[in-house]
Amino acid sequence: MMSRPKPEPLDAAPLAYENSGFINSPDGRIFRMMAEYSEPMARFRRQRIEDTVVFFGSARFRALDEASKALELLENTGSTALAPPAEQPASADEVESGETSDMKLRLAASAVEMARYYEDARKLAGMLTSWAKTLPGRRHRFVVTSGGGPGIMEAANRGAYEAGGKSIGLNIKLPFEQYPNPYITPELNFEFHYFFMRKYWFAYLAKALIVFPGGFGTLDEMFELLTLSQTHKLAKKMTILIYGPDYWKNVINLNLLAEKGAIAMKDRDLFKYVDTPEEAFAFLKAELMEHHLETESSGGVPEAEEASAQELLGPDIAKTR
Repeated sequence: MMSRPKPEPLDAAPLAYENSGFINSPDGRIFRMMAEYSEPMARFRRQRIEDTVVFFGSARFRALDEASKALELLENTGSTALAPPAEQPASADEVESGETSDMKLRLAASAVEMARYYEDARKLAGMLTSWAKTLPGRRHRFVVTSGGGPGIMEAANRGAYEAGGKSIGLNIKLPFEQYPNPYITPELNFEFHYFFMRKYWFAYLAKALIVFPGGFGTLDEMFELLTLSQTHKLAKKMTILIYGPDYWKNVINLNLLAEKGAIAMKDRDLFKYVDTPEEAFAFLKAELMEHHLETESSGGVPEAEEASAQELLGPDIAKTR
């Protein structure tokens, strides 16, 4: 019988969690999902995040920036690419010369309106952050959180940044090029592959939701959290503010849903319309103080059992019913 040659020495096999072929395969999907739960949890704990206030809104407009004073419509939600010239708002020169289309004139008017919402989101986030920084405790309360992209999301992170506070960006990996906005706290800049894990972190840390004018993504996120509140699935009070009634009442008719019996009349109490940063902040502060800020202890040994590691270390993930 012929003898086989001695084989060459083998390299060490990769550890399972370092085997990219396995981790990125369908068989590794469960571990990728677990990572998008465990890794954010670890970072929230290290950064001492207790809970959040989430800002939703359109990503499709740039800010009326102090440097460029220009608004440009983006090609896709979260994209860095500009929309075609025919879909861009009319410039001041085009309006003055009369060389523009009706659509571009309408977009120019809308751009001014959206710039107002950008500035309102920025101001409201700053007011919230300035107040939250004064709250006592070992963890950061009511941290401004956004989807991490441009537009209203950038405005929220920017307002928190300018107020000297932390803010969170929960970005999503998309097929087209997109980047997180620069105002997110670097240690709290996340990118998710799975939409449902991103939605989990939006919902389970939030004590309030502020919905600025937006499109499909904003509608999706708003109705998902309204449904969780309607069904009492989350064992916490979540304040939901719908910002800009002139916009939203033209987009959706929630009163009609109630009149037709699709929702209960009392379901309209799940949210409140607001139209200025001052109005929104006054209502938001009152709700957060009533439902989520404990009164000072009278002293003595508590009768309740010692808190769990989750309760001690945070973040405050809502229980489900």
